[in-house]
Amino acid sequence: MAKPPAPKSAQDGERIAKVLAHAGVASRREAERMIEDGRVSLNGKILRTPAVKVGPGDDVRVDGKPIAERPPTRLWRHHKPDGLVTTHADPQGRETVFQSLPKEIGRVISIGRLDLTSEGLLLLTNDGELARVLELPSTGWTRRYRVRAYGDITEDAIEKLKKGITVEGVKYGPIEVVVDRRTGSNTWLTVGLKEGKNREVRKVLSAVGLTVNRLLRTAYGPFQLGALEKGKTEEIRRSVLREQLGKLYPLDGDGYPMKEGAREADMTGKAVSKPERSRPPALAGKGPARPSPGAPRGKPGPGKRPDNKARKPDAHHRRKP
Repeated sequence: MAKPPAPKSAQDGERIAKVLAHAGVASRREAERMIEDGRVSLNGKILRTPAVKVGPGDDVRVDGKPIAERPPTRLWRHHKPDGLVTTHADPQGRETVFQSLPKEIGRVISIGRLDLTSEGLLLLTNDGELARVLELPSTGWTRRYRVRAYGDITEDAIEKLKKGITVEGVKYGPIEVVVDRRTGSNTWLTVGLKEGKNREVRKVLSAVGLTVNRLLRTAYGPFQLGALEKGKTEEIRRSVLREQLGKLYPLDGDGYPMKEGAREADMTGKAVSKPERSRPPALAGKGPARPSPGAPRGKPGPGKRPDNKARKPDAHHRRKP
């Protein structure tokens, strides 16, 4: 099949990796790797680069199977037990987090990871783009951990971590450490960080003389582990999700991300007329894309008169006391 002409603007289509991420196939980074491995085709032609946009009517397939239409964005809290790896397929054959999830939630990806011996809160989503946004340090969300470690920590070490530390050539940002209590040879700590690099907590605490023997994540940004039982999964209500994501990743009333233009206008506080959902183009064989309904206009930003004087109401407009 002949390849259709490339879209003329960003409004005519989306980059292939973003489409795959929105469809819940994988995160954008993983989608790019899938493309490099030759697993993704567009209109019958295997892609070798992610620098391609998907337009209306295009047929996108992964491993020969058409991708599904984009679903509304969803998010789950999961209490990961230790002994499971956070990956969809482990080369060593170890049990994964995703093998233990309820089948009815479908395919999801994790926002960040917890290593084999770590436990606690793991956020799961069907939206790869959301996962990418929430993993970025620039998002500013704090990951909070309850840590038990062998050894003791000094105030000087705490101040050192607070300013950031470099371990084996890797620079880590500021890390909050609070000593909760000491029991025998162990010290219980509350640790907060915003980057979430690979095994970050273990490495930075090791650099100041502590050996972590238990690591439990209790919060990821505004989402808390709370009383969620080990191994259990619970979906976050759409209303709560919209409220907590706010301007960071605005969703419409049906749970679909808003387009970039509408998102930027929403952040300015200016009126936004009919923001549209950021959905991929209708794919071949999938039927027409669902129409985007209008949305309430945003509140106009506060302004002042040119002479910086408040306008006084006319006499016939004044309200009676």
